Amino acid sequence: MLELRLVQGSLLKKVLEAIKELVNDANFDCSATGFSLQAMDSSHVALVALLLRSDGFEHYRCDRNISMGMNLNNVSKMLRCAGNDDIITIKADDGSDTVTFMFESPTQDRIADFEMKLMDIDSEHLGIPEAEYHAIVRMPSADFARICKDLASIGDTVVISVTKEGVKFSTRGDIGTANIVLRQNTSVDKPEEATVIEMNEPVSLTFALRYMNSFTRATPLSNTVTISLSSELPVVVEYKIAEMGYIRSGPHTEVLIVLLYCKN
Repeated sequence: MLELRLVQGSLLKKVLEAIKELVNDANFDCSATGFSLQAMDSSHVALVALLLRSDGFEHYRCDRNISMGMNLNNVSKMLRCAGNDDIITIKADDGSDTVTFMFESPTQDRIADFEMKLMDIDSEHLGIPEAEYHAIVRMPSADFARICKDLASIGDTVVISVTKEGVKFSTRGDIGTANIVLRQNTSVDKPEEATVIEMNEPVSLTFALRYMNSFTRATPLSNTVTISLSSELPVVVEYKIAEMGYIRSGPHTEVLIVLLYCKN
C-alpha cells in the first residue's frame, strides 16, 4: 500500500513542469525514505534526478518498495486539474496497475480523484558519482535563467569559465558575441541574492544552451541554483528547496532536490 499526502500540492505541479520537457517516461520509485525519480533524456545527454523526502509529506505510507512507470506529460495534465492551494494525495495498492491522484481544496468542500494506468518502463539506475569539483558556483536561480535566455538569442552554446575574477558566461553567433561576468558578491541583505564561488582550479567548459534553458525550467522551485563544474565530469545544475509543505517539528531539512546533469 502506498499513500502520500502533500499539503503544498503546487510544488508537485512545479516539479512536473520543470522536468517533463527533458524526460517523457520514467519510473517513480517509492521507499521508506522518499519518493524519487531518475531518468535520462531521449538523447542520453541529460540525467534528471529528483527526490521528495518522506518527511516533507504530511502523511507518508509505503509498505514496500514500489516502482511506478508514468508518462510525465500525462501526469502533468492530471495535475493541472488541481488548484494551486489543493492538497494532493497519491495512492496505489500493492500489485495494482493504476495510481490514483486525489485533489482536496483547503476547505475540503471539493474533492476530485483521477486514476491513471501505470506503464512498464525499462530503466537503469545510473547514480550520480560523488566527486570533487574544480569549481562550484551558487547564484540566484532567476539570474541564471535570464543569462541562459539572453545568450540563446545570440548563439547556440555557452562557455562557462570560472577564475579568481569570477564566473563568465560567453557565447558566439552569426550576429556577434556576448560575455556576462558575475563577481563574487556575499555582502547582500538576503542570502539567496548572493553569488558565491568556490574554486580549486580554473575551469572553462562549453554546453548547449538548449539544455541549459531546459534546466532553468526548475527556477520556480528554488531561489538559488548551484552549478558544479569540473573538466573531466558532466556539469551538475542543482535546485534545492529547504522545506516542502508539512514539516514535522525540528529543524527544516532539505526535502527536495532536482539535479540536472549534463555532459559537456
